[in-house]
Order: sequence, then C-alpha cells, then structure tokens
Amino acid sequence: MGILENLNLVKAEIAAAALAAGRPADAVQLIAVSKTKPIGDVRLAMMTGQLDFGENKVQELVEKHAALPQARWHMIGALQRNKVRQIISFIHLIHSVDSEPLLAEINRQAVLHNRQVDCLLQINISDEDQKGGLTEDKAEEILKQITNYPYVHIKGVMGMAEFTDDAAVISSQFKRLAAARRRFEALAGPQIAMQELSMGMSGDFESAIQEGSTMVRVGSSIFGGR
Repeated sequence: MGILENLNLVKAEIAAAALAAGRPADAVQLIAVSKTKPIGDVRLAMMTGQLDFGENKVQELVEKHAALPQARWHMIGALQRNKVRQIISFIHLIHSVDSEPLLAEINRQAVLHNRQVDCLLQINISDEDQKGGLTEDKAEEILKQITNYPYVHIKGVMGMAEFTDDAAVISSQFKRLAAARRRFEALAGPQIAMQELSMGMSGDFESAIQEGSTMVRVGSSIFGGR
C-alpha cells in the first residue's frame, strides 16, 4: 500500500484502539514521524488532512519547515542546547526535554522570540541509558521550579518503552509513564497543564492507547522502513 492508504489504516487502528479502551475515537492524536523521509512524502500525507509531523534531527526539521510551514512540527528526538535557536521560532511542540539546562536554553531562546514554547518532559520509563530522559523525581524537581522559565509551558510527558516482544514489559512501562503524569498533575498551574501523554510507536501504540496515551508517534507503518 501507499502512504495515503497506510495513513488512513493507521488512523483507523488508532480510533479502534481508543474505542476498545473505552475512550472516544478521537482521543488520541497521531504524530506522523517523517524523519529521513522526503518532503514529497510529507506532502502526500498532508493530503489526508494530517498536519502533525515528528522529526528527530534539527537540520532536517528546519529544511522541512521551510518547505511546508503550514505543517505542525514536533521535535521528538534528542535536542542539543546549541541547536534550540534554529527551531524555536516555529516549533509546535518539543517532546524531548530531558534536562534542566535544556529547558533553560529553550526559555532563553523563547524570550528572544517573544513566544511561549510548549514542551513535554521526557521520562526514562525503561531505565535504559540509551533512551535518555529524566527520572520521575528529577522531573518533579524541575516542575516545582518552572516559574524560573516563564516562557515555557509544560503540556505533559513523553516516554519510550524498550524494544522487546514482551507485551507485559511494554505495558508496565506505559503504566509507569501514565502514573508519572498523574503524580505531576498535583503541580498543575499557569505553566503546567499535564494534558498530554506522548507514548506509543508503530509496534506498540495499541498498548500505549490502552494505558492512556494522548499522542502516538508512528512512522514506519505510514512511510515504510528507513
């Protein structure tokens, strides 16, 4: 199947998973992960009304935004502090805030552009060093100091389950992220909304939706392998 057919199928599977979890069919937002894929593929996907796309490399993100400024661009990969300035003027949502120094730089650049920037705190729910992310305790510490970063709005949390065929392990890690969001809801305020739970990818988004995901990041099921 082509990109359009794949995208429609994924959207139908997301809706079905939401309904199966006792949630509205439109409860989960699809972030189409277009990393390494050509701009033409993104244009095709946009023909279905898909506007939210995820990238994990700043240079590629900047190039695609320049070609398709009407899309809503999500930074889903590790973000280096010295590259924040390249995306701060247009980024829709940064999913991967994994340190306080990065948050401080996002705030600094947001001040220069006079715009509030929406972010998610990345939580390491698999305890794998290569995944990156904050511990729940460190995330709470950052949230308690959020007024130090007035141009940042924390919309929720993001996490990645480990790559395993063990469905119970994946489910337990998604439960952990959902629990973290509930924990942080007590800190909600003008800069903290905790409305988004970004978890689930091509191989595990149905499990993520069962555990409460509000955003799934799906690439290969739409655009094919890389």
